Amino acid sequence: MENNKITIHDIAKKLNINSSTVSRALNNSPRVTQKTKDKILAAANEMGYQRNHLASSLRTSKTHTIGIIVPRISRHFFSSAIAGIEETAYEAGYHVFICQSLEQLEREQNLVNTLLANRVDGVMVSISMETENYEHFQGLKNRGVPLVFFDRHCDIPDYNTVLIDDFQAGFEATEHLILQGCKNIAHLSGPQNVEIYKNRFKGYQNALAKHHIPFREEMVFSSRLMEKDGAESAKSILALKPKVDGLFSANDVAAIGAMQYFKEKGIKIPQDIAIVGFSNEPISGIIEPSLTTIDQPGFEMGRLATNLLISQIENKAGEILKETIVLKPSLIERRSSIK
Repeated sequence: MENNKITIHDIAKKLNINSSTVSRALNNSPRVTQKTKDKILAAANEMGYQRNHLASSLRTSKTHTIGIIVPRISRHFFSSAIAGIEETAYEAGYHVFICQSLEQLEREQNLVNTLLANRVDGVMVSISMETENYEHFQGLKNRGVPLVFFDRHCDIPDYNTVLIDDFQAGFEATEHLILQGCKNIAHLSGPQNVEIYKNRFKGYQNALAKHHIPFREEMVFSSRLMEKDGAESAKSILALKPKVDGLFSANDVAAIGAMQYFKEKGIKIPQDIAIVGFSNEPISGIIEPSLTTIDQPGFEMGRLATNLLISQIENKAGEILKETIVLKPSLIERRSSIK
């Protein structure tokens, strides 16, 4: 008998039991004793039975798959979040489709349509920097597909969200520089249409105000926060008067780009300019000097977001669960900021 032709009826015949009992056992039904499940699973493995997931999904209207859209898989935070998502989903019996928008709205829109076409049971998204139009997410809602935002959230109602307290993180990063004696602190910000960068910027402003340091618009440099953006901003920072003595970057990548430029120009870190980044990329702990940064608990965020999504998928009453989980930031002090 060929492996791909094995059915539950073959297993039932071999064990001389009812086919429905085999089906229940393979679906881990509580109506079947563990002893019987073990016997059926052993026979299924011995005979080379492979479950027809497509047929099963057509019967149950569930595919046990989850779609994930992140801006860039290469970023340590997102790879950590994906690890948390995948592990939690696997433990709950779900498989994961992983997609990256590359910070492009059009690509994100196409990915949402692709996930819908593949009949995923739910979607988790960290939106792109270009995303200001949310109609493609409304399409998910119209189709009854559960959706959870994490890290970068949308300012739209009725969705579960998992975030870090970006405002508090921006405040703590900036205040740390102030407490090190910095008086003229620049900020490398992401696009202000993205809530996380808006909130980190507000935290920066609030820390300045608390310590009676005037806010200066020319000290803020907005970009996509790539390494080259950090270097270009650093060039402009060196031309400012009075001299900048502190820098808070909304991510580590741009901070490292700025650090490299400063070092090329003979600027001493932290003596001349103290620097704080955001996200705790692995390289931030091994560059010279090591980079003070805000830690983002990517694995934990991914785990929590997955639990929210699966709870919504499996909610028998069909209610939309609305919950926002906000994680506390953690400042990791390293040599780039300690004067």
